[in-house]
Amino acid sequence: MALRAILSVLLLAHLSVTTPTPKHKKEKPAAFFLAGDSTTAVQSAGGGGWGNGFLATLQPPAYGVNKGHNGATTVSFVKGGDWATVLNLVKNATDAYNVFVTIQFGHNDQKPANNVSIAQFKTNLASLASDVQELGATPLLFTSLSRRNFNGAQLIQDLGDVVNATREVAAASHIKLIDLNAASRTYVQAIGSAEADKYNLVAGDRTHLNAHGSDVFGRIVADLILKSDKSLSRWIGRNATLSHLIAEGVYA
Repeated sequence: MALRAILSVLLLAHLSVTTPTPKHKKEKPAAFFLAGDSTTAVQSAGGGGWGNGFLATLQPPAYGVNKGHNGATTVSFVKGGDWATVLNLVKNATDAYNVFVTIQFGHNDQKPANNVSIAQFKTNLASLASDVQELGATPLLFTSLSRRNFNGAQLIQDLGDVVNATREVAAASHIKLIDLNAASRTYVQAIGSAEADKYNLVAGDRTHLNAHGSDVFGRIVADLILKSDKSLSRWIGRNATLSHLIAEGVYA
């Protein structure tokens, strides 16, 4: 009887070691919903940004929707209904997707005519991020895409107030920061004014991007997101050639 008990214990111990652990449920694909101003938005007569270039890097069944709005501030984006649209997209996707919402504002918030103080800007960003978190999605706070204005050979930093404010909100609220301003400034400074102008939506427009510019700066965004979360490499495609040119500061 004692021998039988010993054998039973040994058998149970063997099974506990050799029985395979059940496989985890299949990982949800990523979905990206883009909220922002014209430097995120689809190319049009009134603007155009990095948004569509980034979305083109997504690998199905991952997908995204670009809700960037020309001229938007953190105030008008909410009051005009764009933010409600983004939140509805989130609500409808969270069951089947790992949802991310990119939030990039500042170009228009800093304009005196729009009457958005830095304090209000920070409060608004924190509120937008909180709304996303409450729905079970992940907010990504973006610093503003650099403008491409030069003083001689030196790129002008004219977004410092809103960029610093965005960094402060991300740090204080423990929200992931994507420092697009720093990355885009580094690249634009490296290629210089003449080459940077090739990305202009129209001649003299050093804020918005044409379709090719969207692809290049969308690649910068993709690489920044991949650097911040390597698990997304399954859903965001790579372009080693383009990434290398950008990293080397060569016009692409």
